[in-house]
Amino acid sequence: PPRPAVQRSSAGPGLWYEKADPADRRLGKVVTIAKSKKFRDNHGKVLLEGHRLIKDALEAGAVPQTLFFSTVGHLKELPEAEIKRASLVKVKFEDIKIWSDLVTPQGLLGIFSKPNHAKMSYPAAQLTNSLPLLLICDNIRDPGNLGTILRSAAGAGCEKVLITKGCVDPWEPKVLRAGMGAHFRLPIIANLDWESIPSNLPDGVQVCVADNKDPGTQAEITSVPGGAGGASSAPGSLKAPVKSRPKAAPEHEDEEGAAGTPELATQCYYEDWARTPVAVVIGGETHGLSTDALQLAASTGGKRLVIPVVPGVDSLNAAIAAAIVLFEGKRQLLQRNKQGDDRQKLP
Repeated sequence: PPRPAVQRSSAGPGLWYEKADPADRRLGKVVTIAKSKKFRDNHGKVLLEGHRLIKDALEAGAVPQTLFFSTVGHLKELPEAEIKRASLVKVKFEDIKIWSDLVTPQGLLGIFSKPNHAKMSYPAAQLTNSLPLLLICDNIRDPGNLGTILRSAAGAGCEKVLITKGCVDPWEPKVLRAGMGAHFRLPIIANLDWESIPSNLPDGVQVCVADNKDPGTQAEITSVPGGAGGASSAPGSLKAPVKSRPKAAPEHEDEEGAAGTPELATQCYYEDWARTPVAVVIGGETHGLSTDALQLAASTGGKRLVIPVVPGVDSLNAAIAAAIVLFEGKRQLLQRNKQGDDRQKLP
């Protein structure tokens, strides 16, 4: 029943909302605090903004606590059965503009319980197209990069994403915006230490690392005859880089090298590497891959995957590199499955 001294209105059968007092500035403080990592960690809640993100969250089973909206029409675009569980608060659009991080606010914000991947219901299309391909994020500090990486992981059909300590919080508002709903399409397990990574990987997995900082794997451009008797570079003249060979270590060094960094076989990302199941580690642009990532890859017989770029060009953005490697992994896995199906059809 409606509470005394609170103005409540109906947005439909059994759907009641409150009208916020314009003079009550506490709501703004609540929203501001809800954006902080401390609030997320201490209270187990996250702030979501926009119709698409909130609808994706509700359909995946995320639990809403409070929804702030500027017009009743916003509620009609959401699953009614799900929003009945939340406190619905109508506020002025001017207030949402102040609270919002979006350039063009949509008039809808929600505070949700932090989603538990084990209790989520991911889209059927995502589950149907899921591959034995996993992603491990290592030292990804930029929110936009992490969100874009998660979006690529969902697009490639990754089975799950593991995010290690040292990465930006995946539930940070900027990561959520860049993820474009990826958070509610596949399991994302965050804040993991490296000791717990193996227990979150399938048996028999091979872990590969994406790395384009190895000078021994730079692509070579050769000259071919062309034109009026001259020489020019042709697109087809890109040679596959020679696989790097470990240098002989001095006698006083162990087999992992002077810095304790294990040696990994290095190859181009487009060569064969995606064996079932497989995990790819993407490192941040500033700190790069950790020794823990390299040691995990070495322990599983993994490889160092290099995306060759033209000499003199800086290394690729982490999100771009992740997309290239993940979609190549998808291509290889699908090709391997197709070949297996073709063999089964033979008499």
